[in-house]
Amino acid sequence: VQLQAFGGGLVLAGGSLRLSCAASGSIYRINEMGWYRQTPGNERELIAAITSGGSTAYAGSKEGRFTISRDNAKNTVYLEMNSLKPEDTGVYHCNAHLMVTGQDSGFMNYWGKGTLVTVSS
Repeated sequence: VQLQAFGGGLVLAGGSLRLSCAASGSIYRINEMGWYRQTPGNERELIAAITSGGSTAYAGSKEGRFTISRDNAKNTVYLEMNSLKPEDTGVYHCNAHLMVTGQDSGFMNYWGKGTLVTVSS
């Protein structure tokens, strides 16, 4: 199973970016998917998460500027980021809580490598 994130880049403050992350491989089912941000010297922090049914949750400061969505048929999660601020800078990692086909290990967390978002003032 692999998670591949796309869409990061350099953007001016106030701009927008759309991240996407596709999960591939022998996937039986994906429960929750989410986006996390990591900056140097800090642990990953949750930005937003979405269940397979479409229920969403956001870190308090991100709701209203960020929108998470997913396409279950494509095993893909998106993060639309608007009104970006320099403090949004970081490596954005996607996460999927999923079950691999044919394995008895149950649902496990899988991580993508991350995509760098840099917001300049």
